[in-house]
Amino acid sequence: MTETTPAPLHWKLVVDAGDPHAQADFWAAALRYEVEDNSALIEKLLGFGAVSADLTVEFHGRPAWRDLMAVRHPDDPVQEESGAGLGRRLLFQRVPEAKTVKNRLHLDLHTAEGQREDEVARLEKLGASVLRRVKEPGGEWIVMTDPEGNEFCVH
Repeated sequence: MTETTPAPLHWKLVVDAGDPHAQADFWAAALRYEVEDNSALIEKLLGFGAVSADLTVEFHGRPAWRDLMAVRHPDDPVQEESGAGLGRRLLFQRVPEAKTVKNRLHLDLHTAEGQREDEVARLEKLGASVLRRVKEPGGEWIVMTDPEGNEFCVH
C-alpha cells in the first residue's frame, strides 16, 4: 500500500558547533546560502521581556541568538515574523564539547562538470581543508573538513 502523506514542507539539518555563527558564515558561503536574519523576532521577544538579553549576541550588526544560527537556500520561502527559512536549512547549535569522532552524517557537494578542483580551492579559501582524495571504481571525490573539523565531500 502506498502512503499518500505529502513530503515535509521544509527541513533542517542540525549541526553541533563550538561557534555557530562562524559555522553559519562558512556554510552560507560554501553553499551560496543566506544566513538567516532572526532580528525582528528577537527584538520583539526582548521587548516583551519573553527572553533575556544574555541569550542574544550582535552578529553582522543585528541581534542574533547566542547559541543558534541557521542558513537557508536563497530561493526558498521565509517566515516573515521569525526570519526562519521554510525550505532547505542548516541550523548550527552551540555545544560545549568539541567534535571527537567521524561524522555519522555528512553533506555531499556536487559541482558542475570539470569544476571540482576550482570548488575545492574556493572552499579552502573559506577555511575548509582537504582531508583526502578518493578514487574508486564508482567515482572520484574529495573529502574535506569545515573549520570545525566536520567532514563533507566534493564530487
